[in-house]
Amino acid sequence: MDCTLVRTLVRRYCAGEEDWVDSRTVYVGHREPPPGAEAYIPQRCPDNRIVSSKYTFWNFIPKNLFEQFRRIANFYFLIIFLVQLIIDTPTSPVTSGLPLFFVITVTAIKQGYEDWLRHKADSAVNQCPVHFVQHGRLVRKQSRKLRVGDIVMVKEDETFPCDLIFLSSSRVDGTCHVTTASLDGESSHKTHYAVQDTKGFRTEEDIDSLHATIECEQPQPDLYRFVGRINVYSDLNDPVVRPLGSENLLLRGATLKNTEKIFGVAIYTGMETKMALNYQSKSQKRSAVEKSMNVFLIVYLCILISKALINTVMKYVWQSKPFQDEPWYNQKTEAERQRNLLLRAFTDFLAFMVLFNYIIPVSMYVTVEMQKFLGSYFITWDEEMFDEATGEGPLVNTSDLNEELGQVEYVFTDKTGTLTENNMEFKECCVEGHVYVPHAICNGEAAIDMIDASPGAGGREREELFFRAICLCHTIQVKDDDEVDGPRKSPDSGKRCAYISSSPDEVALVEGIQRLGFRYLRLKDNYMELQNRDSDIERFELLEILSFDSVRRRMSVIVRSATGEIYLFCKGADSSIFPRVIEGKVDQIRSRVERNAVEGLRTLCVAYKRLIQEEYEGIYKLLQAAKVALQDRERKLAEAYEQIEKDLILLGATAVEDRLQEKAADTVEALQKAGVKVWVLTGDKVETAAAACYACKLFRRNTQLLEVTTKRLEEQSLHDVLFELSKTILHCSASLTRDNFSGLSADMQDYGLIIDGAALSLIMKPREDGSSSNYRQLFLDICRNCSAVLCCRMAPLQKAQIVKLIKFSKEHPITLAIGDGANDVSMILEAHVGIGIIGKEGRQAARNSDYAIPKFKHLKKMLLVHGHFYYIRISELVQYFFYKNVCFIFPQFLYQFFCGFSQQTLYDTAYLTLYNISFTSLPILLYSLMEQHVTMDTLKRDPALYRDIAKNALLRWRVFIYWTFLGVFDALVFFFGAYFMFENTTVTSNGQIVTTNTHMRCC
Repeated sequence: MDCTLVRTLVRRYCAGEEDWVDSRTVYVGHREPPPGAEAYIPQRCPDNRIVSSKYTFWNFIPKNLFEQFRRIANFYFLIIFLVQLIIDTPTSPVTSGLPLFFVITVTAIKQGYEDWLRHKADSAVNQCPVHFVQHGRLVRKQSRKLRVGDIVMVKEDETFPCDLIFLSSSRVDGTCHVTTASLDGESSHKTHYAVQDTKGFRTEEDIDSLHATIECEQPQPDLYRFVGRINVYSDLNDPVVRPLGSENLLLRGATLKNTEKIFGVAIYTGMETKMALNYQSKSQKRSAVEKSMNVFLIVYLCILISKALINTVMKYVWQSKPFQDEPWYNQKTEAERQRNLLLRAFTDFLAFMVLFNYIIPVSMYVTVEMQKFLGSYFITWDEEMFDEATGEGPLVNTSDLNEELGQVEYVFTDKTGTLTENNMEFKECCVEGHVYVPHAICNGEAAIDMIDASPGAGGREREELFFRAICLCHTIQVKDDDEVDGPRKSPDSGKRCAYISSSPDEVALVEGIQRLGFRYLRLKDNYMELQNRDSDIERFELLEILSFDSVRRRMSVIVRSATGEIYLFCKGADSSIFPRVIEGKVDQIRSRVERNAVEGLRTLCVAYKRLIQEEYEGIYKLLQAAKVALQDRERKLAEAYEQIEKDLILLGATAVEDRLQEKAADTVEALQKAGVKVWVLTGDKVETAAAACYACKLFRRNTQLLEVTTKRLEEQSLHDVLFELSKTILHCSASLTRDNFSGLSADMQDYGLIIDGAALSLIMKPREDGSSSNYRQLFLDICRNCSAVLCCRMAPLQKAQIVKLIKFSKEHPITLAIGDGANDVSMILEAHVGIGIIGKEGRQAARNSDYAIPKFKHLKKMLLVHGHFYYIRISELVQYFFYKNVCFIFPQFLYQFFCGFSQQTLYDTAYLTLYNISFTSLPILLYSLMEQHVTMDTLKRDPALYRDIAKNALLRWRVFIYWTFLGVFDALVFFFGAYFMFENTTVTSNGQIVTTNTHMRCC
C-alpha cells in the first residue's frame, strides 16, 4: 500500500505550521507537463480583478447601518427613538429621530461617496488593456480577464498587471529595470533578472513554445521575499531546475523602465498579488481624548438614569397625596386604573429617560470628527514645514490622532536618515594599517594623503586587492546618463558614472574608491568591469552573490579574474567580520575602526580569501541546494553562508560620514525642555551612535553614561549589572528632587543609559522560573530616571519591543516613534503616534505612519505648536459639549418640581431638535478650529509650555467636574432667574409684562 498520501496528510495536519509550507504549481502558458513528468492538477486561483471597495449596491444600506450602530452613542439614541415610538412620551419622536437621522445620513453619504470613488478606481484598473501571448501571437484583453499561468508582455513605462515571473527581456543580458514607487515609495531603478534558461526567448513564437512548470509558495504580503523554482522541460532530457527568488519576481504596481519589453508568466493575480495583500489597514489607534470622551459619556449616562429615577420616585410620592393622583382635569380611564403599578412606574421611568436624554450630546462625535478632519489641514498648509530641497511637505495619513501630538511623553527616534542626513561621504580607508584620505579629483588625477608610510611591495598588492574588493562587493547599478547637450555617454568614456543603489553606503564607498584611482564601470553579460590606476580595464566574472541581511550584517561576492583566480570578497560590520578572520593586521585595523566610531563615522571591514576550483564547486552545490529549496530556504541559505564566509584574511576598513541633520540638536534640546524623553534606537555600533547623541545634545558633557552592553555582560552577570545601576541611579533620585519628565535639573547628576540588542534580548527573555517581569521592571525603573537612552545594534522587532515595553508600563505614557526606513515601520506601528520621515531609504515609513514630515527639525513645530493647539482646542470642544447640555437639560429637571412631575417639556420641539445639531455645534466648531490662546512664536520660544497640558491635563476629573458644576450653576441662574423675573406677572400677546399692581414694563 502506498502510504505517501497518508504521510503527507499526517505531516500537514498534525505537524506545526513551521514544518509544512503550502505551495502551488503554475503551468506556464497552461501547457500540461510531458508524460511521465508529474500529474497535471489544475488549481483554482482568482482572476485579476482588484476590489478595494467596501460596499456593493445591495449591501450598502444594511452594512453601513450595522457599522454605524456599533457606536454606543448612535445605538443609545436609536433605543431612545424606539421608546418614543412605543410608549406615550412627553416629547415627539422627531426630537430624537431627526438628529439621529441627520448624523447617520451625513456619515452614510460621506462613506458612500468615498466607496463610489473606490469603485470607480477599481473599474479603471480592471478594464486596463493587457497584452497576452496566445498561440504564438499577441492578444489584447482587459486586465480582469488575466489568469494564473498566462504569459504577458509588458512594454516600457507600463505597470505590471499582476505578479509575474520574469522570463525574458529585450535586453541581451536578460535584465530589466523597474521602479517600485507605488509599492514602497522608492524611485530608484532596481534590476531584475530573467530565468537563465528562458532569457533567450525574445519573440512571441519562442515564448509560446516554452514548456515549464513553476512551484512556489502560496501568496503572502512580504514585498521582499519570494521562494520558488522553475522546471524547464526539453524533448530529450530531464527538466532543468532553477531557483526563483525576489530578483525574478516583478510585482504588480511596479513600472518597467529603460527596457523595451519583457515577457513574464502570471503567478499571483487579483487580490492574491502582494500589492493587494498589503491593502489591509493598520490597527486602529485611539487617542487619550477619545477614551476620555467615552468615560464622560458613561458618567453622563449614569447622571441621566439617576435623574429619571429621582423623578419617577418623586412623582409617586407626590401622587400619593389625596386628589393629586387624579386631578379633575386629567382623570384616568378604567384601563389605566387597572394597570400594574410596576409597569406604570417602568413606563414613567422610560418617559423621564426620554425627557432628559438630551444631556447626552448626539452630535458630539460628528463635530469632533469634523474638527479633526478640517484641523489637519493646518499641518499640510504649514509653509514652514515644507522642504524646498526635496519639494516635499508634511502629510497627514490619519486625523484621528491630532490632539495626541500634544500629549507625547516619549519620543523614540531612529538615527540614520532621521537624526542624520543619510547623505554618505567617504572619509578614509585603512589598508594593512595604512590610512588613505582622498581629496577632490584635479585634472583627472586623485590627490591622496597618506597618514602612515607607504606600503611595501606586499602591501601594495594588498592595497590594490582592497580597492578591487570595494569595486566588486556591492549591488550597484550603473545608470545610463542622457546628456542634454550631447549623446549618451558610456561609463568608459572618461565621464563620471552615475551609480544607483538601495544603500547610500555602497555608493559612497564606490565613489570614494574612484577618487583613489579605481573606478567601477558596469556589469555586462555577468562580467563586472573596473578601471584601475593605469586606466586598464579589468574584467571579473560574477559567480555568486551572498546578499546582505540585517542578521549577518555582511555581504559577499565570489568572482573569477581574467587569470582564472577565484576570490571571495566580504564586507560588513566589524562585529561580523573580525570573528571570521584568521589572518591580517587585526589589532591596527580594529584600533582605527574604534577611533573612527568615536568620531561618529560609519565603519565597514573588508576581508577576502582565495578559492580553488574544487572549493568553489562545493560552494556552488551547497548554494544551489539551498536556493532550490521551497521549505526553510532562508534558514538553509543562512547556514550555507555561515559555512562559506569563514577563514577570511582581513584587508582593511572604511569610514563614511553621515552628517547630522540641520537643527536636529535644537529640536532634541527643545523636546527635552518640553518634558519629553528622547530615546535613540539604532542598528549602529555603540561608539558611532554615542558620538551622534553627543552631537545632537541628547547626551551632554556632564552626563554620566551607564552601560548595559555585551562587553560589560562578559565581565558581570545581567543580574549584577542591573542591580548595580539601580542602586546608583535610584539612590541619587531618592536624595534629590527630580523632574518626572526630563533630566535637565541643574542641581543633580544627569544619567544616560546605553544598551545593545544582545543585552535587551537577555532582559526580555523569560527566566528559568518562567518569569520575565523582574528584569523588565528593574530595567524600566533605571530608564525612567535617565535623561536619555541610547539603544544600539537593534533589530527592527527589538525597536518595537522597546516601544511596547514603555507603552504598557504602569504609567501608560503616550509614545511617539519617528523613522525613515522600512526597518522603522514596526516601531512606528507600535507607538501611539507614528511619524515617518520622507527620506532616502524609501517611503515605507511614511506610508505606514500616521503623519509624515520632510525633516526631523519639523517635529519641533508639529509637537510644540500644532500638537499644543490641537489638544487645547479639542479639550475645550469636548468639555463645552457636556457643559452646554447640562445648561440645557438641568432646567428641565428643575421644572418637574413645578409641574407635579407630569413629564411636561420646558422647551419647544424645534429647540429640542436643533439645539445640538445646529444652534450650539457650529459656533464651538469654528472656535475649536481658530482658537490660539497664545501665539505660535511664544510656543516655539518657550517649550516648557508643553508641560502645562501633559498627561491629559485639561480632561482630568477635576476639570471635568468643574465644567459640570459650572453647567449646573448656570442652569440654576437661567431657571430661577427667569422664574423670579416672571413671578406674579402676565405676558401679553405683544410681549409686554403686566404685574399684579398694574404697572406696565417693557421686556
